Amino acid sequence: MRSDETPAPDYAIEEQLTAAGATRVAGVDEVGRGAWAGPVVVCAAVTDMTVPPQGLTDSKVLTPRRRTAIAGELEGWVVAYAFGAAGPEEIDEVGMTEALRRSAVRALEALPERPDAVILDGKHNFLGDRVSSGRPWPVRTEIKADLRSVSVAAASVLAKVYRDTLMAGLGHEEYGFAANAGYPSPVHQETLKRLGPTPHHRLSWSYLDDLPQWRHLKKHRPEIEGQLSLI
Repeated sequence: MRSDETPAPDYAIEEQLTAAGATRVAGVDEVGRGAWAGPVVVCAAVTDMTVPPQGLTDSKVLTPRRRTAIAGELEGWVVAYAFGAAGPEEIDEVGMTEALRRSAVRALEALPERPDAVILDGKHNFLGDRVSSGRPWPVRTEIKADLRSVSVAAASVLAKVYRDTLMAGLGHEEYGFAANAGYPSPVHQETLKRLGPTPHHRLSWSYLDDLPQWRHLKKHRPEIEGQLSLI
């Protein structure tokens, strides 16, 4: 859980964007980029810039129980939110950068009203020049925006809880998806060695290089300029 020394996210970035003319700002964050199994999920969240639920911060700082509780509060507090996702087959086909772009576009286009500014967590604009209604979204990238921006923190928590719930419902209990959400925990790695990948695994990932008996299943991942790190 967030320590008392960690500042709570605020609206400083959103206020800069509204001062520049934006009227509807969406915070965007992703989860699942570095997992070995399951989709990558992006959430877009829009707030009315009022006081957020107590304890809201980057989802990674919160315990699972607290994260779930805050997500429940956020669902009734945010003005709007929506998810976009790309599954393992799509990730294998187009690579992670393009999968992130598609997921973000899907999330933003699923909002009831088009935002006129987007805050992305991190230093990479994975939306690129993708457009909606013939216009690109103005994008502001901010490192650690999930700790600094209320809108991005809300997207972070909603995306994490949504994806964790999805992963827990996939079955294949021996892989421990309910606990590891598709990331390479010891249980996950050991089960992969014994049983190989499930239909939910990303087959272009390098983990297959270390599994000689399953290496023949590996798919070629496109080498595309601008691909993002998986970490």
